Amino acid sequence: MAIRNIVKEGDPVLTKICRPVEKFDEKLATLLDDMYETMINGNGVGIAAPQVGILRRIFVIDIGEGRMDFVNPKIIKTKGRQESSEGCLSCPGEFGITERPMYVVVTAQNRYGDQYTLNAEGLLAKAVCHENDHLDGILFKEHIIRKIDPNELKK
Repeated sequence: MAIRNIVKEGDPVLTKICRPVEKFDEKLATLLDDMYETMINGNGVGIAAPQVGILRRIFVIDIGEGRMDFVNPKIIKTKGRQESSEGCLSCPGEFGITERPMYVVVTAQNRYGDQYTLNAEGLLAKAVCHENDHLDGILFKEHIIRKIDPNELKK
């Protein structure tokens, strides 16, 4: 595993739509492992492939309940709403209150190509939406309803 460079806001790769993964091989497994290590090193709870410069439909999440790999994810249902603080590894030092669904159903594949469905609520639902947006060239800042001073988060 290796820590990769995190692409920062302003890099055009973050505005592009990602292509689906077609090959489930050792290269994909290495990318997923590298992304996870990069996310942990950056103190994040999620990271998407474009954030490490790869235009593929992949993201990894760990909200403290264990690692989850999402390959070719599709959000198929959303319900409710939540307002909460959000930040992004590609926008260091920037935070805001965003509005996201409280509940999502997402289908995806794992590193071996096996299809699965996940019902996510609360923080996990927010993380799935945040990372899935990256695959369509959308940053969390498009969902901010109120900016937060980073010092507010330390209180």
